[in-house]
Amino acid sequence: MDKKIATIQDVAAQAGVSTATVSRTLSKPSVVAKATREAVLAAVDRTGYRVNATASNLRRQRTGSVIALVPNLANPFFSQILAGINSVLHPVGYGLLIADTQAGPNLEDRLSAYLQSSMADGLILFDGTLSPEALKNPGRPPVVLACEWMDDDLPSVCTENARGAALAVGHLFDMGHRQIGHITGPQGNVLSETRLTGYRDALAERGLAARPDWVFDGDFSMDSGAAAAQKWLRLERRPTALFCSSDEMAIGFMGAVQHRGIRVPEDVSLVGFDNIEVVEHLTPALTTIRQRRTQIGEQAARLLLDMIEAGTLSGPSQTVEVELICRDSVARISD
Repeated sequence: MDKKIATIQDVAAQAGVSTATVSRTLSKPSVVAKATREAVLAAVDRTGYRVNATASNLRRQRTGSVIALVPNLANPFFSQILAGINSVLHPVGYGLLIADTQAGPNLEDRLSAYLQSSMADGLILFDGTLSPEALKNPGRPPVVLACEWMDDDLPSVCTENARGAALAVGHLFDMGHRQIGHITGPQGNVLSETRLTGYRDALAERGLAARPDWVFDGDFSMDSGAAAAQKWLRLERRPTALFCSSDEMAIGFMGAVQHRGIRVPEDVSLVGFDNIEVVEHLTPALTTIRQRRTQIGEQAARLLLDMIEAGTLSGPSQTVEVELICRDSVARISD
């Protein structure tokens, strides 16, 4: 005998709610109380209920897809964010498509194509360096920026970048360091500039000056961290500690100096930013600023779904808090 196909009535009975509540949970989860949402989604899993996405999308004139535009898919930083996005989209019948903004030429042309409403119902954009002009496509679907932001009205979900820099510098100061350097991200990037400003402000609050020769250019990559290490090694007077604007740069710096016999943290202390998975497995494990990446993805997806449902291009920008994770890459020193 064929297995009975689960209905929305089966889900409602399992969850102890009305069919209207089930429908609302699956179409607009952000307006449903967390306990109710969790009960409905658990009932969906138990019954094996599947939304007829094709029919629903035809009725609502939607594609049932969301596109995430990511700079450099090889960067492990994005994995948890994308997982968070998918965890919100999948239960309500949306597919997640991912494109690399650094893959191939003519990015602005490709972005214009993605912004056609027939391609997707909404976009989540991770690259704040794209031209705002490209986003003025008439009839475009809703767009949410994740991690980065622009100086216009596009809604965004970002982390506390300046506060993260302040936490990093404050921890190094509390551990006795007074000679604190910084490895920046790429010039002109809003994350880089905000973290650099946070670094400078945190030093100034403690009566310390930001020496230009202790600020090293980077681009968030391990190679740029290693290049910064070579410049650090050539200095007559070296900072005893460095706040790195990404974990990957901290990893590159650490490997380069260790190959030269420099010990971390005994000879130089390091704090990163992001808390990507690998850093707790380094020797020494890296002290870093944790971005709540899964939460960033979940909030960006919920914000986008709300905008799609409301038929609007605007929405409230949101900020996700950061956290200092203390491990073994910072040594306490005496004044």
